[in-house]
Amino acid sequence: MNIVVLVKHVPDATGDRRFEPDNTVDRDGVEGLLSELDEYAVEQALQIREHRADEEIEVTALTIGPDDAEEALRKALQMGVDKAFHVSDDAIAGSDAIATSLVLAEAVKKAFNGAVPDLIVTGMASTDGGMGIVPAMLAERLGIPQVTLASAVETQGDLVRIRRDGDAATESVSATMPLVLSVTDQSGEARYPSFKGIMAAKKKPLVTWDLADLGVDPSSVGPDASRTTVETITARPPRTTGEIVKDEDGTGAKALAGFLANKKFI
Repeated sequence: MNIVVLVKHVPDATGDRRFEPDNTVDRDGVEGLLSELDEYAVEQALQIREHRADEEIEVTALTIGPDDAEEALRKALQMGVDKAFHVSDDAIAGSDAIATSLVLAEAVKKAFNGAVPDLIVTGMASTDGGMGIVPAMLAERLGIPQVTLASAVETQGDLVRIRRDGDAATESVSATMPLVLSVTDQSGEARYPSFKGIMAAKKKPLVTWDLADLGVDPSSVGPDASRTTVETITARPPRTTGEIVKDEDGTGAKALAGFLANKKFI
């Protein structure tokens, strides 16, 4: 059984993230790391392998990005992934979700000699883009089903069953492999790499490809080929000091109630 987990190297969400003049994310001004939402995907892929210990299962990590994106793959390898593939090409920069899904689909097919792996696991969204639609687009390009936004995952044979928690209801969705599976941040805490895992990761294979290796025309990716684009960006306004309700003469409770009522909290 083959499992592919898609990961992404993103700017640290706790840093001062900025945009380039062309409205793309500044990936040099802030330290990057493996997207936290993708850590859940890695964890679920590894758990599936552990729960089916009697089978021969290989877990492969795949990412698209510049040279620094290799750090995300290294983290996945340290967590327990068996091998990794890195698609790096300057022409990909600025690609939207549609162009990104094209490159991912071709990379997946190349990794398995034109075949489709049994399971492709992703996070629910990227923490830098936040669109959450790449899993569905990838499934469409590969011609396989998708079960998305899983809070819990169970597998039995070729069947994958998930629990999807919504605002008003909980759904149970299932499909048979091969398929694309995306998981939420409620699916289970990701493990920390052990010292043994960190050392073992240094010997695991990590292969780098460019668009020529995938047979993808550079004109089909990048900003010019993208169907969506960011037109304008507005910086988030600075946080202001909150209003302080004092209780110097015993009227604090009344003042607090008045403040909450004025804001329509009560």
